[in-house]
Amino acid sequence: MRQDINQVQQALSKKIIGKEHQLKLAITCLLANGHLLIEDLPGMGKTTLSHALSQVFGLQYARIQFTSDLLPSDMLGINIFHTHERDEEKRFTFRHGPIFSQVVLADELNRASPKTQSALLEAMEERQVSIDGVTHALPTPFFVIATQNPSYQSGTYPLPESQLDRFFMRISLGYPAWEAEKAMLMQQDASAPLTQILDAASLNKMQNEVAAIHTSDAILHYILRLVSESRQSNEFPNPLSPRASRALLQGAKAWAYVSGKDYVTPEDVQAVFIAITAHRLTLSTHQMAHGQSNHAFDGEKLSQKLLDSIDPLAA
Repeated sequence: MRQDINQVQQALSKKIIGKEHQLKLAITCLLANGHLLIEDLPGMGKTTLSHALSQVFGLQYARIQFTSDLLPSDMLGINIFHTHERDEEKRFTFRHGPIFSQVVLADELNRASPKTQSALLEAMEERQVSIDGVTHALPTPFFVIATQNPSYQSGTYPLPESQLDRFFMRISLGYPAWEAEKAMLMQQDASAPLTQILDAASLNKMQNEVAAIHTSDAILHYILRLVSESRQSNEFPNPLSPRASRALLQGAKAWAYVSGKDYVTPEDVQAVFIAITAHRLTLSTHQMAHGQSNHAFDGEKLSQKLLDSIDPLAA
């Protein structure tokens, strides 16, 4: 399994060049059974990354382009009434929407209306959708990769804090380095699909192994000290929730697993801390509307400040 993970990382690095850390975070998010939010400018490789992940893990893939006129039924599905010559055959049948896939790319999520954005909440948290009072289970595994444009761009609706908290991790690819972009320009088969390395059953086994990774009381205390500091200090306007502390534990386990270890160290917690907490600590839209600067309370800076405030040896 560990050799397969190394092959997955190598395959992805050929498609997304020079972003090894972000790729490792994305794999960590998938193995921790979470959902991934990618915030970046258009053309940075967000769609390429999501498609490449589905290919190497052999998972069913669907892409939903979010626009201002997208309806929840366009994403979830709809009941269609069928009529036949015999009255007894008149019935409603459910037509599945693109959400019924193992990897779902919610492209430019913050361009959709709040009503459509909220339709994802049940799917992400409960792994099911409810249509006309009937619950439909989503496939396993179920992994949402959402992208969003920067909030200052036109035609965007800010994601509510409750939905941001459902995302296990947020990453940003950013501009490639000079040599990485040169290598990308020289690629002859950039659009060629990647070879499948694993399958859904192997992924499920890996997720179970991640959950069984050993975690000492010292690591648990370190995580609890970090989240408690965010709640007790006035320097953090949006404290971390219990869902965030569970995400830190699962993320640290998955990072340790990808790194080839069967136990968690403080370095594993630190490696995933900013990606898991930055979008949770950032200012809410209401706070920004009342004059507080988004730059002064940048999520990544707050996460780093919180991380620096706690000594793992003293936890």
